Amino acid sequence: MSTVLSAETALPGRPVAPEISGTHFVSGRTIVPPFPAGIEVVYLGMGCFWGAERVFWSLPGVYTTAVGYAGGFTKNASYEDVCSGRTGHTEIVLVAYDPTEILLGRTLKSFWEEHDPTQGDRQGNDRGAQYRSAIYWTTPDQQLIVTSSRDAYGSSLGDAGLGGITTELAEAGPFYYAEEYHQQYLAKNPDGYCGLAGTGISCSL
Repeated sequence: MSTVLSAETALPGRPVAPEISGTHFVSGRTIVPPFPAGIEVVYLGMGCFWGAERVFWSLPGVYTTAVGYAGGFTKNASYEDVCSGRTGHTEIVLVAYDPTEILLGRTLKSFWEEHDPTQGDRQGNDRGAQYRSAIYWTTPDQQLIVTSSRDAYGSSLGDAGLGGITTELAEAGPFYYAEEYHQQYLAKNPDGYCGLAGTGISCSL
């Protein structure tokens, strides 16, 4: 009989985060706060974070991106910790964007279209809770936009005969930066693995 993961049963973590450069490999901008005035942050999980991060650093109006772990219990989790299934975290992309240059709805359009949000704890052949779809908002306004987008896209998926959306929606909690080699991985390794595959259903927001 499996045990439901909780703060008591999750891996305990560690007091110190892994050392990272803090600089975006593509843009040269910082990937750690503080960000310039007016920049907003949302956290998006679409399965393996390598390909997901590239989706968002490519969008005009996105100031910077970073990958890490969120939604679970283990403090300063390592990649190996997360892959064990004993942290509760999902692989997540920090997206810092300028709302005067790109609306959150445009960012969410890419989120919904670039992966399959109906698959539960997996994306394609990547299986486990660390690959679950998730959106963690940081402001009340973001929450309204996120839930509205979920409902709208869910309706489109239903009209196409696909299953219901399983994406986890919640207010953002702690975000733990992934190790340096994961940051902007596909820019450093252009032939690296990317398992993203959408449903083929357009998201009209």
